[in-house]
Amino acid sequence: MRYSLLHQPHQFSPSNPSRPFSIITYNNSLIAFFDHLLQQCKTIHQLKQVHNQLIVTGANASAFLAARVLSIYARFGRLFDARNVFETTPFDCKSSSLLWNSIVRVNVSNGLYENALKLYVKMRKLGVLGDGFTFPLVIRACKFMGSFRFRFSFGQIVHNHVLQMGVQGNVHIVNELIGMYAKMGQMSDSFKLFDKLRVKNYISWNMMFSGFALNFDCDGALELFKRMELEGLEPNFVTWTSLLSSHARCGRLEETMDLFDMMRKRGIEVGAEAIAVVLSVCADLAADHMGKVLHGFVIKGGFEDYLFVKNALICVYGKRGDVKEAQNLFSEIEEKNIVSWNALITSYAEAGLCDEAVEVFSQLEKLDGGSMERPNVISWSAVIGAFASNGRGEEALDLFRKMQLAKVVANYVTISGLLSVCAESAALNIGREIHGHVVRVSMNKNILVENGLLNMYMKCGCLEEGHLVFEQIEKKDLITWNSMISGYGMNGLGGNALATFEEMIEAGFKPDGVTFVAVLSACSHAGLVNEGRRIVDMMVREFRIEPQMEHYACMVDLLGRAGLLQEASDIVKNMPMEPNAYVWGTLLNSCRMHKNTDVAEAMASQIFGLITETTGSYMLLSNIYAASGRWEDAAKVRISAKTKGLKKVAGQSWIEVKRKIHMFSSGNSLQSDLKNVCEVLEELALQMENKGYVPDNDIILWEMMGKKNGRN
Repeated sequence: MRYSLLHQPHQFSPSNPSRPFSIITYNNSLIAFFDHLLQQCKTIHQLKQVHNQLIVTGANASAFLAARVLSIYARFGRLFDARNVFETTPFDCKSSSLLWNSIVRVNVSNGLYENALKLYVKMRKLGVLGDGFTFPLVIRACKFMGSFRFRFSFGQIVHNHVLQMGVQGNVHIVNELIGMYAKMGQMSDSFKLFDKLRVKNYISWNMMFSGFALNFDCDGALELFKRMELEGLEPNFVTWTSLLSSHARCGRLEETMDLFDMMRKRGIEVGAEAIAVVLSVCADLAADHMGKVLHGFVIKGGFEDYLFVKNALICVYGKRGDVKEAQNLFSEIEEKNIVSWNALITSYAEAGLCDEAVEVFSQLEKLDGGSMERPNVISWSAVIGAFASNGRGEEALDLFRKMQLAKVVANYVTISGLLSVCAESAALNIGREIHGHVVRVSMNKNILVENGLLNMYMKCGCLEEGHLVFEQIEKKDLITWNSMISGYGMNGLGGNALATFEEMIEAGFKPDGVTFVAVLSACSHAGLVNEGRRIVDMMVREFRIEPQMEHYACMVDLLGRAGLLQEASDIVKNMPMEPNAYVWGTLLNSCRMHKNTDVAEAMASQIFGLITETTGSYMLLSNIYAASGRWEDAAKVRISAKTKGLKKVAGQSWIEVKRKIHMFSSGNSLQSDLKNVCEVLEELALQMENKGYVPDNDIILWEMMGKKNGRN
């Protein structure tokens, strides 16, 4: 959309014969009479009757009455009739900014921002200049227009018109300019306008606070808050709400709660908007007690009828896993909007209840034709993410295909979830297809998507492609570096992982606990014992990070793989917390690798005392006994596991063939192609033998009773 606004406007003037200046002057009492009738109209039928009388009497040539009629049509939702009144009003009336202001206001109020700007252009071409009522409306339309480039260029043109008209001191106009520049992320321009404003009202201050909140600048908001108090102005509830919002959007959750407490102690009125902000913080903080307290506050304060408050409450209970209460709150809402539906879908999704999430999603899809609510990108992303994070990758991909058929455009959250599915199932071809889609829709510069692509390629073993993605990420974050280090580690390139770790520190990033798990794991897989010891020392001494369970497990694995079983055992014994099943399992696996029954037997009592639901450590110990020919001890361990009702986790593998993932699980026979699979396995086994592979027969199930079998 292009507009030419830089021309010199053609003024209406009696001396200009091409623009006759002849407005009929009506008796003021007649205008007042019709104005009174119009304001009494309660139905569209009454309005049309009065409108007809205006036309019959010729009073429709009054700009004041024409403006009143079109505004009332708009109030009844009859935008076509409102536009028709404007178009059919005598030309002489259009020399008045009053009529133009009314039609521009109608369009802005109904979100028709492009139409409003077109009207402004037309108005200027006819020589009607804006006034103190026109500019706030036009600036607001600029603020909500599409592309940044258009908003910025058109907004600056309108700002120039304000300066040309000499109304830059009008507080209402400047307030809208402050909001417009803030919406564009130009807070420096907003601040300049704010500082130049001689007389500021509460809207001026609150526009600035809203701008800081919108631009994730809670520090700027807090500084302005202090300045406001120093200048003797008492912040009102709108100011406080914006301050809360700025801190919540910046992730300063604890500070948001502190500000809310301060707000209440000062006796500031707490509105529904402030409650909604604090509820969202409670959801992110998982502050169960505070969530219940606020729910009580909502009931006592009479905020239950506010839909956005009810939606926020659903999110609070959903985040804490209380899906039953979330469902109850959802059921209480008579007129649900899409946010209500998405809040409940997300509640089930985050609780891992995929089928329940899909059930609610299906209900949303099946709403009757009278409802405007349909699943949007948030709805689809929630259910896709639920399946992706709960190991049901194939179903997540199926949902994505349905989403595409429904013509819903995926966002970065959707894509990130799908990439995690591809990474976990090594579905490289599907991952590459998604990468292509990401590039086509210009989403490849979103850090969440970039990190997802990096993780996917590294976990699929495509190190060159992963490194290329890494190099192309302009604004790397800690997750980017961690993914790269972890990727090198899992592919056995410990040296590359360490080099990347050093590069990360040189780039000014401070490693966290996840970083050190990735580096230690890389050292373990590559057998870099000394480097691993150095990394642990650096973690504790230089970065003041206390080792957690995962770090101890990595060190035990590192030492155990290197055959330093006694040192690994000493670390386990001296841990400041109780070792979990994973740590014991890691040490046991090292004992199995190095055929060390002594260290394994010394751990037997601790293993039997583990609180676990699976047989992992028991089976390792049993197999170690079996490898040493101690069949009775092996049997006792297995009987102990069976007596405790422990379950063995079935082994799984998968392969991607023709864009479909095929999963194999021990204990489950294939429904089809079993014969073909077995033939391929036999052929592979023969090829392995021909290449000189010698099967490891030391670890034999105790049921084999010592019988050796070269190929099974």
